[in-house]
Amino acid sequence: MKTSIYLRIISIIVFSILVSFGCKKDPAPVPVVIPAANEVNAFVWNRLHDYYLWNGLVTGLSDEKYLVKDSLNRMLNKHADPQELFTSLLYKHSEIDKWSFLVDNSKTITDWISGTSKTMGYDFMLGRIGTNGDIFGFVRYIIKGSPAEAAGMKRGDIFLKVNDQQLTVSNYQTLLINSENYTLGFATIANKTISANSRTVTMTAIDLQENPINKDTVFIYNNQIVGYLVYNGFNSDFDLQLNSVFKTFKDANVQQMVLDLRYNGGGSVQSSVYLASMIYGTDESKVFASSQYNTNLQNYLVGQYGLSALTDNFTNTISATAKNPATSINSLNLQKIYIIVSDNTASASELLINGLKPYMNVRVVGINTVGKYVGSATFDDTDANGVAISKWAMQPIVVKYANKLGVSDFVNGLTPDINVAEDIANLLPFGDPHEKLLSYVLSDMSGIPITSMTLKSAQIGLKKVADSHDFKPFATDMYINPIKNIHR
Repeated sequence: MKTSIYLRIISIIVFSILVSFGCKKDPAPVPVVIPAANEVNAFVWNRLHDYYLWNGLVTGLSDEKYLVKDSLNRMLNKHADPQELFTSLLYKHSEIDKWSFLVDNSKTITDWISGTSKTMGYDFMLGRIGTNGDIFGFVRYIIKGSPAEAAGMKRGDIFLKVNDQQLTVSNYQTLLINSENYTLGFATIANKTISANSRTVTMTAIDLQENPINKDTVFIYNNQIVGYLVYNGFNSDFDLQLNSVFKTFKDANVQQMVLDLRYNGGGSVQSSVYLASMIYGTDESKVFASSQYNTNLQNYLVGQYGLSALTDNFTNTISATAKNPATSINSLNLQKIYIIVSDNTASASELLINGLKPYMNVRVVGINTVGKYVGSATFDDTDANGVAISKWAMQPIVVKYANKLGVSDFVNGLTPDINVAEDIANLLPFGDPHEKLLSYVLSDMSGIPITSMTLKSAQIGLKKVADSHDFKPFATDMYINPIKNIHR
């Protein structure tokens, strides 16, 4: 009997223990804490989300994608490199968006906008010699006040060697692009053959702001007063000087104008508006260009400023700056203009041509332009008070431009009325009536067929390797009108 009682008691105890263990609650799960994204990554995503022209076409910038709490931070934390994150958020990078960029030092953008760089001061193109990899270079223009100017270099100079080494497709970047001090060895073209000569110059690069007004002159041709301007960049620091050039043209009673934009890769939209007004007129009721932003930004701008936020009109005044008062524009009020272009002519230059076409006879001479009808804006990594958080900055595409008639999307560039390429073996000084592109302008201006004109030519075939613009990462960028503050 006792044994039976003991067994029953043990069974009850075991059962109680099992019930006790079976009823014990599992410990509550420890929540996973997703750390906040680092400041630079957050800066990249937020600015692209708010301002990027193609934000609606990039899944990674969609609000719906990050409805789950902390999912945005989770995504941003996967990217250790802000550059890699930035590129991943661009729309068809290098196919559609070939221009947006991010830098780890905002001074890079400041220098680009001001036209300042460390340079020898000559613009060039490189081409192949034969099939063995040797290349030659030719000088397209000289920057005023540069080491190249001091060394006596000029447009049309041919060079073959750097530090007595023949330039080749495999060494030119090391010898020519990545060096800040070298000796350049020149050459001569005769009978369509390039041969080294004894001339050399030694130069050291300096920090220099390029004056985009390379040449301006007035001359008489076919009993008409012609104003000729070589303008190599839309730089707002030189707007007043540009206006002074047009005062000279106006005082000279210029009847025809030739604007040479063959090496002008773009720049300030505002400067393009000013130049258009200097050429055509200052009627502020006339639309020079219309803008399209991403849907949210466009709705915000229209809500804040009205439909005028979507247009840039001709203007009669260069706006006041911290350095200069407001200045009346000197306008020629022309009905016709000749514009010289090339495959280096881009963005703000194309904006100018496209914007003028609805109003005047624009005769374009050269070869197809680049085909860039979108503009960017600068964003620094700052807090709400404008205090810098980091040195990072970006220049994303934020706007697409069209002219008064809605013409835009010229992906293959603007097609010239007179299709003619430069003669690289005969790069005469700007303004010389025998210089090939200008000679075609003057021929059309006078109605005299070009075949009856005397053209000094030693034309040789060119297999292009690269040119100066290829080593300026922002050479064809166009930045937004600074007067319109799109920042929210």
